[in-house]
Amino acid sequence: MSEIKLAVFDVDGTIVDSEYTIVRAMTEAWRRSDLGIPMPQDIRRIIGLSLTDACAALIPWAPRTTQKVLAEAYSDAWRTFSFLPESIDPLFPGVVDTLDRLEDQGWVLGIATGKSRRGLMTVLEGNDLTGRFVTMQTADDNPGKPHPAMLLRAAAAVGAHLERVVMIGDTAYDMEMAVSAKTKAVGVSWGYHTLDELKSAGAQVILDCFDTLPDTLSSLIPFDK
Repeated sequence: MSEIKLAVFDVDGTIVDSEYTIVRAMTEAWRRSDLGIPMPQDIRRIIGLSLTDACAALIPWAPRTTQKVLAEAYSDAWRTFSFLPESIDPLFPGVVDTLDRLEDQGWVLGIATGKSRRGLMTVLEGNDLTGRFVTMQTADDNPGKPHPAMLLRAAAAVGAHLERVVMIGDTAYDMEMAVSAKTKAVGVSWGYHTLDELKSAGAQVILDCFDTLPDTLSSLIPFDK
């Protein structure tokens, strides 16, 4: 049996606080599309989904073509804002130290995100995290969450058995994906879905701070003696 242990992280709401950038770009996309302006709390609800699915969730009554136009308008607005200094999504406290500790303990690190690869790389480069993650699964190459494909491909990419994979995320979509993939599921309390939603979706543990993650992962998947 493979001894590889893989910790897979969501990005928005888990590693970085991207609410400001996403709400700003989505608001601008709706303004350009003359669809009215969604409430910020409604936009928060769909963070974590792939872009077209997120737009579909905001306007489920609209034809798919309209949802795709809105997604394109969002991408254009996000590209415009991403060049502004205030649009660099900041890391949540404890991220870098926690990643260092996990690597020191032998964990392989991965990402599973509803972002595009371009969007992901912008976040990683802006926070000096390039090269930290061995496998990076994005919406460009996979079905959107909660489909299990991202976790299945991440595990296959590094040669890890699914029972030795942990998904760490802030939304019910992350937890549902982990349950579908038959991996461990760890929720975080500082993101965009409630504790009750995380628990109902299958979170085995919910963290209140990043510092406790290494011990939590070791309790879920103990290291071999």
